[in-house]
Amino acid sequence: MHNNRYILVFVFIMTAIVALVLSFMSIGLKGIHDRNEAIFNKKAILSSIQDHLGEGVKAADLPDDEVLKIFDNQVKQMVVDINGDPISEEEVAALYKGGKAENVDMAKEKKKDPVDRMYPVFIYTTETGEKFHIVSVRGNGLWDEIWGCVAIKDDFKTVVGAAFDHKGETPGLGAEIKDNPAFSKQFAGKSLYNSAGEFTSVYVRKGGAVDQTYEVDGISGATVTADGVSDMLYSGIQNYLGYFEKSKS
Repeated sequence: MHNNRYILVFVFIMTAIVALVLSFMSIGLKGIHDRNEAIFNKKAILSSIQDHLGEGVKAADLPDDEVLKIFDNQVKQMVVDINGDPISEEEVAALYKGGKAENVDMAKEKKKDPVDRMYPVFIYTTETGEKFHIVSVRGNGLWDEIWGCVAIKDDFKTVVGAAFDHKGETPGLGAEIKDNPAFSKQFAGKSLYNSAGEFTSVYVRKGGAVDQTYEVDGISGATVTADGVSDMLYSGIQNYLGYFEKSKS
């Protein structure tokens, strides 16, 4: 029968071996993990222009190599401040490794004052030469943070498409902002301005859209999440108005 000392030594050695194996696995797989995360984020961005990727093509189903090819050939990345002025890759890299728009962590940026934030922009050019400006927005739902990408035409007032995600909204209710394609599809063609030319963003209205110009139908039973989407879009897109104005000129 083994004494306690033997058991303790055995447990210590096994624990050390397991820790070393896990450490080596973590280091060895980091590159793969980072690549997969980057591709996942790229697919989320492309989901906002779902209808312009080709007939029947879904961003989530694109092969990894195809996603990388699209970003290399058709997507220009830039980071701007609240005034719409570009932030250099070196400045971005000082906070986010890689220095590109895709590397900016919007969860971290959301904690800053809006005037101090970095705002990523993705400019997608179709095969016919049409350009769409994809911006990132982040806000709060019922239980936790929600976020999304909104694609806007070169007129800087018409929405092309939108894609949303969340951290902890209720399945079948608030989670519909991601799980129900019909919800995000409503945003295509909506205007960021009302008939008086005032910036309104896109409003998610409980009970159904009244003004089809800039409103979409809400989600039954998910009023708080829908209101969170409205607030997120208004404040999030408003922070890009400086970029819109400077890009027009």
